[in-house]
Amino acid sequence: MLENRKIRFAVVGCGHIGKRHAEMISRNAEAELVALVDVLPKESLGIESYQAPFFQSIEEMIAADLDIDVVNICTPNGVHASQSIQALNNRYHVVCEKPMGLSKDSCEQVIFKALQVSRHVFCVMQNRYSPPSVWIKDIISSGKLGEIFMVQLNCYWNRDERYYKKEGWKGRQDLDGGTLFTQFSHFIDIMYWLFGDIKNIQGKFKDFTHKELTDFEDSGFVSFEFINGGIGSLNYSTAVANQNLESSITIIGSKGSVKIGGQYMNEVEVCNIAGYDMPELAASNPPNDYGPYKGSAANHHYVIENVVDTLKGRTSATTNALEGLKVVEIIERIYNLRDRQHDL
Repeated sequence: MLENRKIRFAVVGCGHIGKRHAEMISRNAEAELVALVDVLPKESLGIESYQAPFFQSIEEMIAADLDIDVVNICTPNGVHASQSIQALNNRYHVVCEKPMGLSKDSCEQVIFKALQVSRHVFCVMQNRYSPPSVWIKDIISSGKLGEIFMVQLNCYWNRDERYYKKEGWKGRQDLDGGTLFTQFSHFIDIMYWLFGDIKNIQGKFKDFTHKELTDFEDSGFVSFEFINGGIGSLNYSTAVANQNLESSITIIGSKGSVKIGGQYMNEVEVCNIAGYDMPELAASNPPNDYGPYKGSAANHHYVIENVVDTLKGRTSATTNALEGLKVVEIIERIYNLRDRQHDL
């Protein structure tokens, strides 16, 4: 029984984020790292501190017939869905880094397979664990802001030639998928988590500084309506010079307004709600550090804890597969609009 022993994890993909998964598994007293997988030679990956067996393909790992409970997919975006299905076919639970896939169809295939084999698929959306995110979820769910009128999501980051290396997968349409998938899906997830699905999408898209670096746009203005009421906008860019500028969400409701800002949506900058006193929140974790770049909040230990607790029957998945699919679907619908404009 899983509740009586450690949960055994294998990590597929040993880049920055894969190593972070491996580290958080190693630190969890109820988890055990039992395999590492990457297409590159082990000596080039900086994983010497982990004692788990190393394989250069999922097929090699499966053939070794190890006792594995969970496979963490930390590979390029374009293979997340196919590798998740491969793991599910062997009756492993799956932890899938964002995005779950690059299309609604591929995500549906993952969900169908998970239902067939009665296994969990956990989608990594670690920004949900940040103290401002936990706080605003309670504010919205409890109705303290009243009727939601307007929501503005701003994501302005720097990604340049230091990030988009010619030999890498980032920037490729087939493996990366686009700015909204790789850089900003965490923040779209927070918006969906708080306010639900969107409709009547309109937008403008430009590629200001990445024509020689990527296969897709770097900037966009997108507007829409929420199915649950209210209007919203998403303004984003990776053409910001030198360093990240901000990731913020501004919410206007009938009983007040809130703005959560900072570079990583990590600071409550405005809380103006009638009859409400803002509590002091715990400090947000620092962002993931990828050399010259900063990413979303370093909350992966919460992800691993949630997987362990779910498999031991104590709780349920923080981000389930259906929610992972919905975020992909929203991005896909935005990009369908962009592609139609490009074809005109």
